[in-house]
Amino acid sequence: MAAAARVSCQGCGSGRAALRRPKTGQALCRGCFAAAFEAEAHGAIVAARLFRAGETVAVGASGGKDSTVLAHVLRLLNERHGYGLRLLLLAVDEGIAGYRDDSLAALRRHRARLGLPLHVVSYRELYGWSMDRIARHVGPRNNCTFCGVFRRQALDRGAALLGADKIATGHNADDVAETVLMNFLRGDVGRLQRCAGILTGGEGALPRCKPLKHAYEKEIVLYAYFQGLDYFSTECVYAPNAYRGHARTLLKDLEAVRPSAVADLVHSGERLAVRQDVRMPTQGTCRRCGYLSSQPLCKACVLLEGLNRGLPQLAIGKPGRLQKALTDARKSEGGFQEGSQQDSKATRTIDF
Repeated sequence: MAAAARVSCQGCGSGRAALRRPKTGQALCRGCFAAAFEAEAHGAIVAARLFRAGETVAVGASGGKDSTVLAHVLRLLNERHGYGLRLLLLAVDEGIAGYRDDSLAALRRHRARLGLPLHVVSYRELYGWSMDRIARHVGPRNNCTFCGVFRRQALDRGAALLGADKIATGHNADDVAETVLMNFLRGDVGRLQRCAGILTGGEGALPRCKPLKHAYEKEIVLYAYFQGLDYFSTECVYAPNAYRGHARTLLKDLEAVRPSAVADLVHSGERLAVRQDVRMPTQGTCRRCGYLSSQPLCKACVLLEGLNRGLPQLAIGKPGRLQKALTDARKSEGGFQEGSQQDSKATRTIDF
C-alpha cells in the first residue's frame, strides 16, 4: 500500500502540515497554526481597542477549553506586545456537585502554569442558594434560566470587588452565532441588537469583551491540544435541558449545508439594524441590590424572591404574574422583606 502523500505547510513551506484549518482551509504545521491563531486574536484586540495600558482585566475562567485558551493567549499577548495589563482569573462556583468542583481543580492546575492570581465567588455566598439546591426546587426545566442570570451578576460583582476595569470572556464565534439564533427565534430585539458585539457594557455596567469572538470552536480545541493545555471537558449536568442546545443543533445542521454559516451569522449580528421606532428599555438600578436593571428589581432579585417564597416557576414567567403573587403574599405577611441577596460586604473571594 502506498504511503500517504506528505502535505507541506502552506505557511512556512518547510514543515509538514499537521491540520487543515476549519476556518480557512489552509494546511499548516503546528507552529504556523499557533502563530496564525495568536495573530488573529491580537488583530481582534487591536482593531476593537479592547484594552488600555494599566487596566486590570478579570478573565472569566471556568476550567473549560474556551476560558483556558483565552487566559493562555491573553497572558502570552500581554507579554509579547506590551499591552500593560494586570490579568487575574475570576471563577464562579455555582455549587454543582461532580461538575464545578472538578472543573475548578483543572482551573487551579492551569493557574499554577500561568502564574496568575485566581479568585472564586460562589452562588451560596452571594445568593444563599447553590445551583443543586435550586434545581431541586425548580425541577428539570429552566435551571439554565436561573444559572445564566446569577452567573452573569456573580462575575460582575466579583470583578467589582477585585477592582477590575473589564471582564474578558471566552465566547467564540460558535457561541456568538448560537446567541444570534436564540435571540432571533425568541424575538428578543434588545439582545439581538447587542449580542454580537465584541465589547459590551457601559451606562454603569462593567465592560465585557470577547477577544476570541472570531475564533471557531474547532480551532480553539486544536490550539489547546497543540499547546498541551489542561482543561475540563465534561458538559454541565443541567445543560441537556437548556434552550441553547436547540440553537446549537440548528447551527450544526446549517453548517453542514453551508460551511460559512457560523461566520455569516456573526456578521449578520454585527450589521443588524434595529428600527428607530422600536422602544428599548431604559436602564436604571435595582432598588434592592443596586445592580443595573431596567425594572425596579433586577432579574436576579426577582428570581431569588420567587425561590425564597416558594414560587420559582412564577419568577420565570411574565413579571405581572409574579408581581401579583408577591403582592398577595406581602399583604398576608404584613410587609415586604428585604435582603434576599447576601450583603455584598459579606461576599468573600478565595485566593489560591
